[in-house]
Amino acid sequence: MAACTRLPFRFPQYLLTNQKLVHTEAAVAVTKEAVYPPIKPSLTAKSKSARARQVEEQVERIKASPVLEKLRLLTRIQREKYVVYPQTFARNADKWYQHFTKTAYIPGLPEQLDPARLATTEEEKGSPLADLGIGNEAFEDIRSLVTRVILQEHWHLIKQRPFVYRRQELDEGPFLRNLVKSLTYHLAKYNPLLQHSSLDFSPQVGFYWRRGERIIPRGHRRGSLEPTRFQIDDQPLCQLRVTQQLPQVVPMEESHTADVPDVALSPSMLPLFKRQYTNTIFTGSKLPDPACYGHTQFHLVPDRYRRDRMARRQQSDQVEVFLRANAIASLFAWTAAQASYQGFWNHEDVSRGFVSQAVISDGRFFSFFCYQLNTLMLSTRTDAGNPRKNLLWGTESVRLYDGVEDERVLGLSDDAIRLLVRFLLRRPPEDPPVPA
Repeated sequence: MAACTRLPFRFPQYLLTNQKLVHTEAAVAVTKEAVYPPIKPSLTAKSKSARARQVEEQVERIKASPVLEKLRLLTRIQREKYVVYPQTFARNADKWYQHFTKTAYIPGLPEQLDPARLATTEEEKGSPLADLGIGNEAFEDIRSLVTRVILQEHWHLIKQRPFVYRRQELDEGPFLRNLVKSLTYHLAKYNPLLQHSSLDFSPQVGFYWRRGERIIPRGHRRGSLEPTRFQIDDQPLCQLRVTQQLPQVVPMEESHTADVPDVALSPSMLPLFKRQYTNTIFTGSKLPDPACYGHTQFHLVPDRYRRDRMARRQQSDQVEVFLRANAIASLFAWTAAQASYQGFWNHEDVSRGFVSQAVISDGRFFSFFCYQLNTLMLSTRTDAGNPRKNLLWGTESVRLYDGVEDERVLGLSDDAIRLLVRFLLRRPPEDPPVPA
């Protein structure tokens, strides 16, 4: 019987050198050739990886859907959200609204809309609307038109005393609507884009989006992260929609250096309140409408907004804040809804800037704003590393007239009329094609 041999504890290394294992090379070759499907988390498991897969597949499903289906999927899940009111009396609400919409405010109007910046020669200084084809005689016709509208509403008509807190609705509302209709009809010969426009009265405008996140404090989902949801429901006095998009004010890359206030507090501190109802993304018109691009909105301030009353309460610093907050919320909702109608959303950012304008008035004072939407990536997941910011240009309030006496309009301001005309004559560089 063979005797047992004892092997050393450390096997000699020379026995392992120059040993070619054929089955190992074959196994490596087989491994390289084999292609296995990736192992994905379960869709029904209660885990973070499963939730991440659910979100990823939902994003891909929305990307592959047409516009109508995409809007339905974006607004399908109805949860509690903060309702952002465009006309709010909360103190310093414009800073909060800038944070919610990632909007930077730039005082003054851009060069395309500011007559003082464009006037270079003596002829242009004498007629600031000469670059739009409007001379002194044409401007006098526009001035007389504005005078007739003011006299019609505040002198020739005999109106009863309005109800409490309905003065703006019964007196200034009809005046502003007639002014917009008359100017739009009169200026159509200078702007062919207005000939194929649509004018809406008291339209419903809404937009739903996510911005930031919070930790759920109580309930069966306590301790988990949840996105903070917002909804804007706006109803301007009237709005003008056109068939061609307004040109960009500045390239989108110039918004990278703009400053947006960062508010770390909860929106309930503003205060804002949560509600649960149907999510809406709506521009004020149906989808098949060819006039799907916004031009100018006109807003009427409520009766509670009175400059003399705010001055008596030592709140004069909130006069312009109210107007800026109204412009930020209204124009963001309108332009973002227009971009959503074109197929853009949180995970598919806009490829071009969407521009719209707004005029906010109480019948005497007019404020002018211009908004450029540069990004819709506002959620915590998509906003990381996104340098784009939305931009808002605005002016201080400009008085249109001082009063009416003996069939005469006192103190009619030419600057306010010129700004109104410039806003309504804004159009793309090339004329729109005339439909057959």
